[in-house]
Amino acid sequence: MKVYGDRGSSNTRRVLATAAYLELEVEFIFLDLFTGQNRTPEYLALNPNGTIPTFVDGDLVLFEASAIMIYLAEKTSSSLLPTGNARYETLKWMFWAAEHFRRGPTVLIEQRFMDRLKGHDEEEIIVAEALRAIDRYATVLDGHLRNRKFMVGDSPTLADFDLAAPFSHIPRTRAPLLEYPHVAAWYERVNELAVWQNTGVDQEHRIHEIERLFTPAL
Repeated sequence: MKVYGDRGSSNTRRVLATAAYLELEVEFIFLDLFTGQNRTPEYLALNPNGTIPTFVDGDLVLFEASAIMIYLAEKTSSSLLPTGNARYETLKWMFWAAEHFRRGPTVLIEQRFMDRLKGHDEEEIIVAEALRAIDRYATVLDGHLRNRKFMVGDSPTLADFDLAAPFSHIPRTRAPLLEYPHVAAWYERVNELAVWQNTGVDQEHRIHEIERLFTPAL
C-alpha cells in the first residue's frame, strides 16, 4: 500500500494517523507541492485533480482522504468504523466535516498561510466570512460534544481524525476553534493519542521546512 502526499498537509496527516492507528504498513511517497510534483503526467494519471493524498493498493487507486480512511478501516474491520447505527453516525460526521466544518479553516489556511508565503496580505472580507462559518459550525460541534468523550461513543472513530484535521494549523490560521470548551476538551483527548501526536510532530517539521524555503518572501 502506498500513500502519496506531503506531511505538511492535514489531509495527509489524517490518512497516516489512521494507518498508524490500525498498525498498517504503508509506503509513504513524498510529493513536494511547491515544486509541482503533484502536476507531473505520472501523478495526474493516478489523480487527475493533482491533489493529495492519493492511495494505491494493488489495482485500487483512491483520492480524497476520507475515502482512503474508510477503506483502511474496512480492510481491517476496525472499530474506527463501527457497525450498526454507530457506523452511520461516524459517516454522518465525516460528511458534515467535509461539507461544512472544514470550509472555514481551509479558507484561513489559504489566506493566512499560503498567501502569506507568497507575500500577499489576507483579504478581510474573505477572512470575516470564514470566521463566521467557523463560529456557526464550531457551535454545533460544541453542543454535540457536551456530554461525549469522542464524536461517536467512548473510543475514537474516523470522525475524530476527520474533524481534528483543521486543528493542525491553528498556529498559522489562528482559527478560534479552541475557544469552544467542549471542542477544546475533545481535541485534548484526540491529541493524547500517540498516532496523532507523532503525525503532528512530522507535520510541524515539514511546515517549518516550507517556511524556511519562503523566508525571503515573508
